Amino acid sequence: MFHIIQIIVWLPLKILFPAKFYGRKNIPKGPCILASNHTSNVDVILFISNTWEKKYYLAKKELFKKRIFGWFIKMMGAIKIDRQGTDITAIKKSLKILKDRKKLFIFPEGTRVHNENMELGEVKQGVSMFAIKGKVPIVPIFISKKPKFFRRTKVFIGKPFELNDYYGIKMDSEELKKASDVVTLKLNEVRDNSMKTLTKNK
Repeated sequence: MFHIIQIIVWLPLKILFPAKFYGRKNIPKGPCILASNHTSNVDVILFISNTWEKKYYLAKKELFKKRIFGWFIKMMGAIKIDRQGTDITAIKKSLKILKDRKKLFIFPEGTRVHNENMELGEVKQGVSMFAIKGKVPIVPIFISKKPKFFRRTKVFIGKPFELNDYYGIKMDSEELKKASDVVTLKLNEVRDNSMKTLTKNK
């Protein structure tokens, strides 16, 4: 069902939200976490219209209130999450996706952050927790600007990395903070390199 819907919406989405992807080859085969900055609700649409493989992502429960729209985003890979507390059900579903060797798309900031310099907001500990428990690589991604109708957005995909120094050890809040700092560093590296490329090509 996913690919049928994807084929139907592919052309309209490509026209409405054109995008150019750099570094597609950095997305590994098999399970991984795609970690991207979050500029708008269209961010996920960019990946649906520009990559074939189905990816799963966390979406706030409020988006599921309208039945038809809720069904649609569920078909597109959305996992309902209650952001008011620790949603154990959503966490278990996400870990099962990684265990089933599928890809999980996460916005490490947890919410949309948009500023003039596209600086990264605070990185939450969820992405490092999923990567460590699932023992999967993280692919850092930078979306260069907030997607708008008919304006091309450039998306930069960095090389995958693993938090394997933390595999098999007891993870307390201090260790998760250290792991999240690594994620922050890698995401900022991709951002900085991307900004240099954009400046050079002006």
